[in-house]
Amino acid sequence: MSSDTPSRPSVLFVCVHNAGRSQMAAGYLRHLSGGAVEVRSAGSMPGAQINPVAVEAMLEEGIDIRAERPKVLTTAAVEASDVVITMGCGDACPFYPGKRYEDWVLEDPAGQGLEAVRPIRDEIRTRITTLLGELGVQPVADATAR
Repeated sequence: MSSDTPSRPSVLFVCVHNAGRSQMAAGYLRHLSGGAVEVRSAGSMPGAQINPVAVEAMLEEGIDIRAERPKVLTTAAVEASDVVITMGCGDACPFYPGKRYEDWVLEDPAGQGLEAVRPIRDEIRTRITTLLGELGVQPVADATAR
């Protein structure tokens, strides 16, 4: 890689358990950016596993997040990210000057059935598409078709 190659933007998604919303958002961003964005996700109090209904909802979109595991939020992850998107983690999210922060108010899919999780998933996809535009990243063509 040459020194004039721009670095990839990096995004960190944070929610409490890192088992639903943040994992779906990370899955969409990885998929729709085609690797043009460095993607991280973490939780302030990570759960034991990914929400199986979130996994099922993403599989309907052709995105497999079954191999993902909830991860603990670290200072290093925040410091290494250009954009930090929180989803209901409240004051547990560290703040660093110079980072772009967004708080996405989304219903928590925990304990909900597939019918309730689909609209949450679809809202996340819409926000990811907007975020890609803001980052100057063109969504992968074959990934945008539903």
